[in-house]
Amino acid sequence: MKMATIRVTLAVAGLMTAAVIGRSQVSYNRILKAAEEPQNWLTYSGDYKSWRYSKLEQINTSNAGNLALQWAFQSADLGQFETTPLEIDGVLYGTGQDNRAFALDARTGRAIWRYQRRLPDKVQACCGMVNRGFAALGEHLFMATLDGHVMSLDMQTGNVIWDVEAADYRQAYVFTVAPLLVKDKIIVGIAGGEYGVRGFIDAYYADSGKRAWRFYTVPGPGEPGHETWAGDSWKTGGAPAWITGSYDPELNLIYWPTGNPSPSNNGLERGGDNLYSNSMLALDADTGKLKWHYQFTPHDLHDYDSTQIPVLLDAPWQGQPRKLLVQANRNGFLYVLDRTNGKFLSAKPFFTRLNWAKEIGSDGRPVVVPGSEPTLEGTRTCPGALGATNWFSPSYSPETGLLYVAAAEECDVFTNAPQKYHEGHDFMGSVYVPATGEKTWGALRAFDPFTGEKKWEFKYFTPPNGGSLSTAGGVVFAGDSDGNFLALDARTGKDLWHIQIGAAVYSSPMTYALDGRQYVVIPAGGTLFAFALP
Repeated sequence: MKMATIRVTLAVAGLMTAAVIGRSQVSYNRILKAAEEPQNWLTYSGDYKSWRYSKLEQINTSNAGNLALQWAFQSADLGQFETTPLEIDGVLYGTGQDNRAFALDARTGRAIWRYQRRLPDKVQACCGMVNRGFAALGEHLFMATLDGHVMSLDMQTGNVIWDVEAADYRQAYVFTVAPLLVKDKIIVGIAGGEYGVRGFIDAYYADSGKRAWRFYTVPGPGEPGHETWAGDSWKTGGAPAWITGSYDPELNLIYWPTGNPSPSNNGLERGGDNLYSNSMLALDADTGKLKWHYQFTPHDLHDYDSTQIPVLLDAPWQGQPRKLLVQANRNGFLYVLDRTNGKFLSAKPFFTRLNWAKEIGSDGRPVVVPGSEPTLEGTRTCPGALGATNWFSPSYSPETGLLYVAAAEECDVFTNAPQKYHEGHDFMGSVYVPATGEKTWGALRAFDPFTGEKKWEFKYFTPPNGGSLSTAGGVVFAGDSDGNFLALDARTGKDLWHIQIGAAVYSSPMTYALDGRQYVVIPAGGTLFAFALP
């Protein structure tokens, strides 16, 4: 690729510094073939299949113990730093807390530019003022903001190219998602299920910011699925879409997971299955039309969002080649679906104390345990509201054939009570607290994704908030809530290396290579850390 050189200046503490960077072009074709250039990280999950796997192998099981810190970049804010930065031809592009964004020299971590969108007062973000990252196309970056906007920034300068309002933040609509670039469109999903929003997934043309389509995750009158909401409960039905989906170019389908219905833990006023909450949606990438759906937890009463990233695998199933979708769900089951039509194939429990459902029946619906619903007095239910896993990314290694899932072992006592909806205020209809006298813990677990068999686990002291990365070097990288960043043997779970980085990990690692060196990057606290071999 022919590279032009420009000079970008950055003001820091009254001084001017300069950085020389190349002018890169990120084409749709590059993202389609992202696995063929593992030196870069071009999209949130590494590629459209969402394996979060890298072919880089310089760091391997024999030398991972020698990893050393190379640089650290401070985001200038506290709180949860949940970004997965993109790495494009020697430059890292990431987002931070409170609508921050930045470009860094990938060799040194030195800032090339910083951007922050000024937030209005009283933005209602349920779970931290966070943002999970960019999408890229051409020379532009795309970001969805906490105050309900979708933006395009110039990759070289951080200047705003276009800015459109998608939803009214005063009604508690927020974006925390990393967008997904598909062809010429930017795909985003709204958050706000704790506040009674009506969820949606949007597509915007990358060149103009004009909205191409919108799919409401709570169907309105006359739309299929509307009958699954009693009365007017659909108007505040939730079903947010706040984590990045996956994409199959051959089928031209976007797979996007959705979250809980509202109010999350009281279903008295929202009788029915409450489509399309807690579901996997397959949408036509060009039109946004629903091709199929599968609902993991109908009429959810325990905040079991299905906002876990779907992993796309092509593999034999019962002797026949199939296009599969695998998801470790917050409700405690590991699912396998046929991604061409949404047909349910399998679900196996991966949570050890699961007690809300006996199994997933042959019809794909959970066989619910009587008496597991929330009550005024309180009901102990497992997993708890934070789930057997959560939004943080799994990874899949084609070398081992294993799926790596950060899992939590925690039960909660759920109570419920009627609650009236008030615009912009929380709308949960319940309180939940950890079950008393029970130890909570977590683990990184390796599964055969087709049988659900657990191959190994590496235990954490506390439930995790960070995901994993697998590599061709036979290493799985992960972070825990106690501030440990780890390199584990992908086949056995053996601890190859770990370091205490001083704050909980709320993200997943990524990796890239530059000047013949492989780097692994992880956010923790308000800092982005990069490690490599000496």
